Amino acid sequence: MKIGLFFGSFNPIHIGHLAIANYMIEFTDLSEIWLIVSPQNPFKSKESLVNEYERIKMVELAVGNDYKIKPSDIEFRLPKPSYTIDTLTYLAEKHPTKDFVILIGSDNLTYFHKWKNNEQILDRYKVYVYPRPGHGLGVYENHKNVQLVQAPQMEISSSFIRQSIKEGKDIRFFLHQPVYDYIAQMHFYEK
Repeated sequence: MKIGLFFGSFNPIHIGHLAIANYMIEFTDLSEIWLIVSPQNPFKSKESLVNEYERIKMVELAVGNDYKIKPSDIEFRLPKPSYTIDTLTYLAEKHPTKDFVILIGSDNLTYFHKWKNNEQILDRYKVYVYPRPGHGLGVYENHKNVQLVQAPQMEISSSFIRQSIKEGKDIRFFLHQPVYDYIAQMHFYEK
């Protein structure tokens, strides 16, 4: 079974994340996508970062009972900040029969050389890259384990969602309805 690992802060999860996950399930050889909520990305500040338990709740609300796209809190039990290589090592030990593939936007691929043990990751795992506006594969263009997937480009970002909420904008169609309702109820990102 081939599992796509979609890592992210999901602060908050939005329709762009869901559209990419859905595309990857339907148009690649992946059987499942695990949305792995990262408690603390080493490249991002904690400013405006909602508690990880609230973020996993939003991911759960977004995917509902989907049996192919699943929320994962696996990194909650690992040391912080979260490093992909540590999560992959843990998952490989726990699920030796599963074949894990990393999903990453081409914008984040730009910083891949800064990831902990990045060469080891590329030696052991396939990386499916979805396009982001203004970014290509760069130095990974001809890497045997890096594959560009021609998914639709999404110009939506969590930072755009947060800023829009802070400005009092109505962005309900950028979020799955239960997520929008939960954010409004909890008053996330308003300040």
